[in-house]
Amino acid sequence: MRITLTVSIFLICANLHGQVRLIIKDSATSSRLPQVSVFSNSPLNNGQSTDALGRITILVPPDSMTFNVWLSAAGYYPRTVMISASDTTIQVIEMIQDIKGLDNVTVVASTRTGDPVETSPAKVEVLGLAEMNEESMVKPGNISSLLGDISGVQVQQSSAVSGNTNVRILGLDGKYTQLLRDGMPIYDGFSGGFGVLSIQPLDLQQLELIKGSASTLYGGGAIAGLINFVSKKPSLSQEVTVMLNQSTRNETNINFYAAKRSKKFGYTFFFGQSFQNEIDVNKDTLSELPRLTSTTLHPTLFFYPTAKTTISIGYTGSFDKRIGGDMIAIHFKNDPYHAYFENNSTQRNTFSLISESKVTANTTFNLKGSFSQFNRNIVSNTDDFKAAQKNIYGEASIVSRLSRHTLIGGMNLTGDYFKPSFKTPAPVGTVSNTTLGIFVQDTWNRGIRTKLETGVRVDKHLEYGVFVLPRVSILHKFNEHWGSRIGFGLGYKAPNPLTPQLRDYDIYDIHSLPANIKAEKSAGGNIEANYKTEWSEGNRFFINHAFFYTTIRDAVIGTETPNGQLAFSNTAKHVATKGFDTYIQMTISDFEFYLGYTYTDAKRKYLALDQFMPLTPKNRAATTLVYEPEGNWRIGFEASFNSRQKRDDDKDLRSYYFLAAMIEKKFGKQVSVILNGENLLDERQSRYESLYTGTITDPKFRMIGTPIDGRVINVAVRWRPFSK
Repeated sequence: MRITLTVSIFLICANLHGQVRLIIKDSATSSRLPQVSVFSNSPLNNGQSTDALGRITILVPPDSMTFNVWLSAAGYYPRTVMISASDTTIQVIEMIQDIKGLDNVTVVASTRTGDPVETSPAKVEVLGLAEMNEESMVKPGNISSLLGDISGVQVQQSSAVSGNTNVRILGLDGKYTQLLRDGMPIYDGFSGGFGVLSIQPLDLQQLELIKGSASTLYGGGAIAGLINFVSKKPSLSQEVTVMLNQSTRNETNINFYAAKRSKKFGYTFFFGQSFQNEIDVNKDTLSELPRLTSTTLHPTLFFYPTAKTTISIGYTGSFDKRIGGDMIAIHFKNDPYHAYFENNSTQRNTFSLISESKVTANTTFNLKGSFSQFNRNIVSNTDDFKAAQKNIYGEASIVSRLSRHTLIGGMNLTGDYFKPSFKTPAPVGTVSNTTLGIFVQDTWNRGIRTKLETGVRVDKHLEYGVFVLPRVSILHKFNEHWGSRIGFGLGYKAPNPLTPQLRDYDIYDIHSLPANIKAEKSAGGNIEANYKTEWSEGNRFFINHAFFYTTIRDAVIGTETPNGQLAFSNTAKHVATKGFDTYIQMTISDFEFYLGYTYTDAKRKYLALDQFMPLTPKNRAATTLVYEPEGNWRIGFEASFNSRQKRDDDKDLRSYYFLAAMIEKKFGKQVSVILNGENLLDERQSRYESLYTGTITDPKFRMIGTPIDGRVINVAVRWRPFSK
């Protein structure tokens, strides 16, 4: 009886409504396009997506003769097509690729939805493959320079001896920025040392950045935001890149990348080797650049057992040796008046597994995990310290795409364990964190103009309890030019005495956490508006303006005791940062232009006086201009401004300008040569103050807020033998 009733209802609906069947294809390759968003003015269809074979069926009321269909997909020009309701054949519609569009970059992992940047309700910025390729020749050694060019992001050097660096977003300390590799957190606590400095741009497909609270999907730590470094994947054509670089600061880089896939197997392989000689830029006998030998290996194997399943198994090994300090001590180590040095040896071994399977045309199951072992040995003229940290991450999640909803659910386990060598015990002792989390998110496409994204995460930290982290964001397009986003979320950060500070401390000066310490809790939101327009011959203009606010309760701070040690406690009042972030992107003929400006007002409310956030400029601006005519040349200029900063000793660091320029000559598709100049004005903190206090045998280094390495010129050559 039930089957008969179901069939009867289906037949009645089929008689009442007509059906139009569409197949959406790529105009150049004729391949079918899945996940194309399809809207129509038929009242029975308020938003659907094509299936894995590019198909979709639209119901039409019996009195409709013709109706419009709007199509949009990542990397393609949007298209409007008039459909005849009387045409019962399968209709094929082709879409044209948008090669240079502002909205053709798809978010791979930061939001998990795979949406184009422009249609993501979360505020995500993506630097794609073109930027990675450019940076691999301008600054091939690591990705830190590129991060510093993004509005709202500050790359701050915390050690003048080792060059250690941390990333700060929207004025907050580096510990509030979560760093991911392929959607998995691996840099935190003790293992966060030199983390950003171990990632080379040639090994990346893109970089995804979320400014503001992003804890719902990835857990504690993403209070200020997160940065996801996405590795390259192989294509059917053989790819090989060889890159050589030499700078005037005695830095040599040799990078190699190869990739290819077949029907069932594929691989990517990256090898990077860097050498840097120690240099005393300001002639005070202490090195501003350490002697460095760095090796990175990143092979990954890909398996495609079926057309719907991809499995990758990867290994990343980073091996660094850095020695800095007194130039005489570095070379001789037997002069009692020039004895100071610090030698850092680090080894980072990471193993990863990522599996993605399409259970149905609209449902994908993901399984991923990583294990990382980080070893660091610090030897100085007074101390010897050796320790290791293990990081684990495991996750299972499912993504289901319905007609108007994208549902995501999953659970993950995050853990880290730090232990000093028994031969070199330290006051901080062992430190461990284990967290089990579950999360769910719904991205609701409410029509052609509005998306609502809601999510919640529940974390159980074995030591600090349960945390509930909701998040909501809304995207609304008023018309084809104007749009707006609003977002709000909660976050937390478990206390860790080994998280980055504004300057590095000797490990023997870091206290363990007190028994009554509490986890930090945050609330943050953003409101933004954007405008875009296009005109003839690919000319484009885009502007985004966003207001942000974040507050952190029970902030864990390190206070320096009179004997120079670091003790931790919770603050009685909150930390708050607010401001606005604006950037413009424009393409006119052969010119590409970018201008970004960030105003940051960060306050430590727990202080009665001098509530400023140390080393946080209120005004930061950056601009780039690239001229690339039809031919084999490319010319670029870059400029940035940082307003004055203050240290806790109430000393003002001067505002400064940073200028850079580059010129590239291409010899066909295979060879490129680039000449690049950084810090052309030779801005240096040592020009107006010494970088240390005390004596040359026992220097105490000041916080660094201005470049210290001076002007740098480099020449790089890139060879791609299989490019056509």
